[in-house]
Amino acid sequence: MPGDASHDPLGAWAASGIPHLTGRSDGPPILPLGDAAVQARRLTDWVRAASGGSVDLDGAALLAERAALTGFRRCGAVTPGGSGRLLPATDGWVAVSCARPDDPALLGALVGRDVGDDPWPAVQEWVGGHTRAEFDERATLLGIAGGGVARDEEIVAASRGVQRPAGAVREVAGMLVVDFSALWSGPLCAHLLGLAGARVVKVETPQRPDGARRGNAGFYRLLHGGHESVVLDPALPGERDALHRLVAAADIVIEASRPRALRRFGLDSAEFVASGGTWISITAAGRDSDRIGFGDDVAASAGLVVGDDAGMMFVGDAIADPLSGLTAAALAMCATNGGVLWDVSMRATVAATIGGPAPPPVRRYRERWIVESEWGAVDVLAPTPRAAISAAPASGRDTVDVLARLGIPW
Repeated sequence: MPGDASHDPLGAWAASGIPHLTGRSDGPPILPLGDAAVQARRLTDWVRAASGGSVDLDGAALLAERAALTGFRRCGAVTPGGSGRLLPATDGWVAVSCARPDDPALLGALVGRDVGDDPWPAVQEWVGGHTRAEFDERATLLGIAGGGVARDEEIVAASRGVQRPAGAVREVAGMLVVDFSALWSGPLCAHLLGLAGARVVKVETPQRPDGARRGNAGFYRLLHGGHESVVLDPALPGERDALHRLVAAADIVIEASRPRALRRFGLDSAEFVASGGTWISITAAGRDSDRIGFGDDVAASAGLVVGDDAGMMFVGDAIADPLSGLTAAALAMCATNGGVLWDVSMRATVAATIGGPAPPPVRRYRERWIVESEWGAVDVLAPTPRAAISAAPASGRDTVDVLARLGIPW
């Protein structure tokens, strides 16, 4: 929006909290390249319109709100949460995550030896002797979250297939949303749909509860307050049937798994879409890719990094997650002619925001950080917390009630 300060990239980044999470721990905040914060605001503009104004949020501020609750700070080439690294390869940089209990063993398989409790020295040595493509091939084969950092035309290629809301908005009030996702991007999508009046049922299995339950309690409560929780075991015939019936009753399904994982549950997205439903699929690099990724390494591999003489640094806190969750929510609020499957690639979502001139440096002014824009000096704000609307449900709390209300045998 030309002439609109709220959609000026510098102003949007400055208000987002992301610069405070970007840069060296002993250096100033850094404004990233591109317009991701502007895109986030455009997405909440869409959500606001679709909800008749009842969901009135600043998309830019949502990008860093987890850090407002966790206290994360900028750490340069280490992710704010501490589980990822940017490492130099022979032809560029690689982003690698080690967030899951099995990841040290997977990284040991990558380097071909036992890495003990601290995999990073061995991984850094291995990456330093290989190309980005060699890492990508091995990481995909082993199921390691990470990827080579894209640059130049690679960023353009990574953005292909990006999904953006278009056409007319639709209301989701009163719709049933079944949410199979975990962590941040999918739950943020479900949260926004819930704020817009949808009824959200979170579904977990006994074997795979949402790992975010073990994280920051305030952040989990923020994204899941007001939702219902169902736990079903697809390995048991009766519960597998109940799971299928629950999906059949839904208007919108959200998932963040590779297609073959859901096929093991007997769930068919094509069948659901053919019946008129909206299926939201959020993955690291699209449904046709076997790549694994988390918000930090996906954003970096898409090319969203900053650098100085010492090397590359992460931008924000897992920024691919909230940006993809916002995108998914806006897509779910698009009017369509029949059913639709929205294939949201986190990598493409981020890559499509990268470009434009390098932003000016942030400087200290008295007790504030500021940046100069065409609108004058702008304060560079810290991440802003948001209050949860209600408590989050305990795992499986509503299983019996939800199935009974939908007339599903249990």
